[in-house]
Amino acid sequence: MHDAPFDAETEFDSQLDQLVRLDYPALAGMPESAFRDLVAPLRARAVHGAAGLPAPTAARVPFVLVITRDLIGVEPRLALTTLAGKNKPGFLDRHYAEDDLPRFDPIKELEVPAGPAYLLFDVDRGEEFRNLAPAAAMEGMTAQDRLPLTIDEGLAFITLHPAALASNRCFSLVGSRCGDKRVPALWISQGAPKLGWCWYGNPHTWLGSASAGPVRVGLE
Repeated sequence: MHDAPFDAETEFDSQLDQLVRLDYPALAGMPESAFRDLVAPLRARAVHGAAGLPAPTAARVPFVLVITRDLIGVEPRLALTTLAGKNKPGFLDRHYAEDDLPRFDPIKELEVPAGPAYLLFDVDRGEEFRNLAPAAAMEGMTAQDRLPLTIDEGLAFITLHPAALASNRCFSLVGSRCGDKRVPALWISQGAPKLGWCWYGNPHTWLGSASAGPVRVGLE
């Protein structure tokens, strides 16, 4: 018996339906129909971009539909994340100062598309980089022609694929920086996802660094 082949159209529709179930349209201040129409141009681009990529696993998926902070803030989206099979909402680490999150911008190497939504391809939680400092993980990604994830992308990953965040399988988001040595990271605390930060030069046995292929495709 063979597994069914990966169907990018079905996967895109499933991801969009999940965002609608989580009330993303309401958070964005628009009707469901307008939200669906907004991201609809990305459907065909998902099919084209996912061609030849392996079928999804807990650790790696062909693509994720990323909603950006231009449309919905980080904390409302974080509160809608859960661990696989759980229902406790994700939360922000208390070590983030007030108004700290907006300072974490995508690093220039990423060329993140402008606008409210885009596609990120070949997304991996970066288990191979566990017990490596984010600085070393960046070197490894560069050698593989891969790029790190941003906060928006990490949230999209665990929102649409909750199993990606698991015990001893957590990950840094080196693609978002604010000019100091802090690196955002998603890990598990109190039975829920937690957005915290670690240091660029510090390794942790339970923390990898998530990465993706070099292509990000926007609405334009």
